[in-house]
Amino acid sequence: MTRPRGNPATPATACIQPTDVLTRLAALKCASTPALKRQWEQLFDTPPPPYNRRFLESRLSYRIQELAYGGLKPETLARLEALGEQLDGGNVVVRRTRVDDRPIAGTRLIREYQGVDHTVTVLNDGFEWQGRPYRSLSAIARAITGTRWNGWVFFALRRTGAKP
Repeated sequence: MTRPRGNPATPATACIQPTDVLTRLAALKCASTPALKRQWEQLFDTPPPPYNRRFLESRLSYRIQELAYGGLKPETLARLEALGEQLDGGNVVVRRTRVDDRPIAGTRLIREYQGVDHTVTVLNDGFEWQGRPYRSLSAIARAITGTRWNGWVFFALRRTGAKP
């Protein structure tokens, strides 16, 4: 497995009781980022990664529940690993590379323009705005503004001049 995991049997991580889970999860929202990083070190037995607060909260939430209730069964882990092998032939670089930069279907993009909020839903084969399907974000940006725009820039998915 390539997941960053500490040794779950260490004394620091083995003592989370199921009755304490809700309290600990609620406390994550109020904890400072340095406090979250200290908890990471205690629960994972590794230095915390340099990611944002939301990432730390989500992974710590999972880890607390994993230690209290138990993680995935070995059979489940083996099945997930086998599925990953089928998809990428065991090449971890391929596994971590997205096919495209397109947001995941179901994602909602919200852009305020001239005091009006415009919501676009990402579909498997395009986008939807005001109940109509569009093939590109640029077409939607043009419909909203009346001028030509790079749709990725208009919806702040890419900075001006940034390479895809």
